[in-house]
Amino acid sequence: MTTLLKKRLSLALLLLATVWLAFYSHHTIAKQAQANDFEPQLKPLRIAVAANFAPALEHLLKDLPNNSKINYQIISAATGTLYQQIKHGAPFDLFLAADNLRPTKLEQEQLILPNSRQTYAFGQLALWSATEKINNLNKLNNFSGYLAIANPSTAPYGKAAQQALQSLSLWSKLENRVVTGININQTFQQVRSQAVPIGIVALSQLKINQLKGITIPAHYYQPIAQQLVILKNSKQLKHAQQISDFLLQEITQAKLKKLGYLPGKNINSQGAL
Repeated sequence: MTTLLKKRLSLALLLLATVWLAFYSHHTIAKQAQANDFEPQLKPLRIAVAANFAPALEHLLKDLPNNSKINYQIISAATGTLYQQIKHGAPFDLFLAADNLRPTKLEQEQLILPNSRQTYAFGQLALWSATEKINNLNKLNNFSGYLAIANPSTAPYGKAAQQALQSLSLWSKLENRVVTGININQTFQQVRSQAVPIGIVALSQLKINQLKGITIPAHYYQPIAQQLVILKNSKQLKHAQQISDFLLQEITQAKLKKLGYLPGKNINSQGAL
């Protein structure tokens, strides 16, 4: 088998794995949403959340006061995808983005409740492999395989990963061997399933799954300021505001470091991380 044919076969297998992982991720999220036993007479509060924060949100909402009385549904995708859906009239009530760009655009387009745009967390990147030992970022200097990152065009964590590789003067070297996931969850699954040997994922994914990787220093990429907004056309403004307040309160913010994030709000010395 020629080298060219081997490369084409490898790419074909990676693309097949990517398609399968995209279906699997969506199916799991939908199943989890349907499995919750909430009051049937209420329409669900639809929370559109960036893929990186969906597991953390599910974890945090377990402590939401009157959790069982709020019928909510979590819809997870890349931030850019969710933004386009909102612009085209998707009936979301609350939007938790992985950046501040799209929430700002929605504010400028007058699609959100005034003064609802808030930074709820700062994301962090990590280099991780399910099969190879990684001691530091020097692993990438002589790396010759494929590298998984989220799509820089639609996923803020993918954009940050590209910035980190550029800061390390590695983007031009690795660009042709980058495998992009639709969102950061798919990128994590690509590495976890060993379809791709190594990837730049969200630190939160490693924390939640009790895995270890190398945290990429924040000065290598622009801050991943994750903001939330309440959509103006929401029919459940009271519950949307309740969840927003819950995520921004001091006790919730203090839990973020254990979940792989930095708090979006200042907390006092009693809640310091």
